[in-house]
Amino acid sequence: MQASAPMKQLLLMNASSIIIFSYIGIFVNLYIWLANNSIAEVAWFNLVLFVVWTLAYMVGSRMLSTYSTRVLIRANACCGGLAFLLLSVLELDNRLLWIAIIAAPIGVMWGFYAAAQNLTLSVYGKGKDFEQYFALSSIINQIISILNPIIFALIIQWIGYSGSFLLMFLFVALLLIVSFYIPPITLAGEPERLFSGIRFRDVISTPALRWMVPSLLAAGLFLQFQVLFALVFTFSVSEHKLVIAMLNVLYAGFTIGALVVYRRMRMREGGWLAIGMIFVCVGILFPLYPKAPILVLSNVLTTIGMFYFGTIWNTRQFRIISKEPAIRQARIFVWRELFLNTSRIFMLVLALSIRDIESGAFYALIGLALVSALSVPYFSGKSSEAFEREMG
Repeated sequence: MQASAPMKQLLLMNASSIIIFSYIGIFVNLYIWLANNSIAEVAWFNLVLFVVWTLAYMVGSRMLSTYSTRVLIRANACCGGLAFLLLSVLELDNRLLWIAIIAAPIGVMWGFYAAAQNLTLSVYGKGKDFEQYFALSSIINQIISILNPIIFALIIQWIGYSGSFLLMFLFVALLLIVSFYIPPITLAGEPERLFSGIRFRDVISTPALRWMVPSLLAAGLFLQFQVLFALVFTFSVSEHKLVIAMLNVLYAGFTIGALVVYRRMRMREGGWLAIGMIFVCVGILFPLYPKAPILVLSNVLTTIGMFYFGTIWNTRQFRIISKEPAIRQARIFVWRELFLNTSRIFMLVLALSIRDIESGAFYALIGLALVSALSVPYFSGKSSEAFEREMG
């Protein structure tokens, strides 16, 4: 599975960033969880993160009208350094404010990273590049998901959380170095300003793009449900760092198995997406019987489903967007990020009321996640059909 030189450079940036994001996704969330075992506090951390992410994405996209993607990744690294510095030294009596302050620079990191990645991938990606990128990216992510949790679980046991926060500065420095080697993509040469023609009807103007909107809204709901409660289910099984690390290794192993099956079997994109959604839906239903082995099996199934979903769903959307001029791509990505993150934020707002995973409110969220997951193949299929008609 070969990738072009710019794609390899983008994968290097992706790997450097995912080391940091993987640590945050597991151990910063666990650090917050350990204080009170509160679903609401973990949801609040992620809620603030996504609100800031959305705003940072727009700021980052605007910055690309003057600067290159390299500047965004350097700013990304600086925000990572700030986040780990705050985790090391900041102490406040108001816990929700403390969580919000920690989440803010991490949200900026994600927003700038997404803006740089989306534009670079769309500018350089051609045809099969998208499928290759998302498949290779998934392999890299899973290798990191296997090694990262174990290594950092041992480090945290050895030198504590504070020591691990300081150690993360090395990976922030690595990301800063990588920023000098990624493609310097910019919109500075475009005759139009990014936000001068940003109105919805001007940007989302084709049937393929219009069908993308409900697909984004539906995907955001079940995606955020899965991401949040995969963490909660894992923390509910055990709070021991090495056990949590080994469970993440288990999930990564099944994702790699799903990749092997994907590469060896011939099937239409719609078929893979349908299979992915079936795995996700079954996994979402399993927590109705919230016992430890069932919660682990739920995460295994949703992890497999998310691999097929992520590969096909993203490939289809980038294929459609990449046919547009660069400035129009950037405008579409702003709307794409806005719809997707608004949906994820809505799910997190609902999750703030969840006290445990055996409540009526949690069962209602399961129902909402199921409906949204089942609707994704339909909306995604309609978008692809419209795109094929547009291309003749």
